Amino acid sequence: TAMAVVREREHGTLEQLIVTPLTASEIMIGKIAPYVIVGFAQITAVLLVGYFLFHVPIRGSLLLIYVLSLPFIVANLGLGLFISTLAKTQAQAMQVSFMFLLPNVLLSGFMFPREGMPPFAREMGLALPLTYYLQIVRSIVLKGVGLEALWPQALALVGFAVLFFTFSTLRFHKQL
Repeated sequence: TAMAVVREREHGTLEQLIVTPLTASEIMIGKIAPYVIVGFAQITAVLLVGYFLFHVPIRGSLLLIYVLSLPFIVANLGLGLFISTLAKTQAQAMQVSFMFLLPNVLLSGFMFPREGMPPFAREMGLALPLTYYLQIVRSIVLKGVGLEALWPQALALVGFAVLFFTFSTLRFHKQL
């Protein structure tokens, strides 16, 4: 999303949206809606490949996975929109995005177990939506856990989604 919005600003096509009577939040929702659909398609593809190719049993509720994936997707897209409000060029947007991607992969528990990290790194990982989403997916898919055990992680993801979307909406100005 960061690259797409910055590219539209560079090419002048964002001007067409700015002159419409839409509010900033409506424009932002319009910008992330297609990516939400793509995100759900990616989740579906990963679950299908995991199940059929790698024989990973899905012990929990698929509906719960999809419901709790929505705030994760919105949080990341909101962050991308926020980055697009800061960046002036596509190169800047890409660099800032990579600056966020690397800590996500390293500190969330995706590559290394969080229990083996130094306390400082574990604390930094708590500021990343992926940390909570990985706990949710692993708990549902591998353990069959329900929402009653995952509500703290779900609440954190909703908080990230609201926070990032609000920041990006406040930073977006309907002017050139």
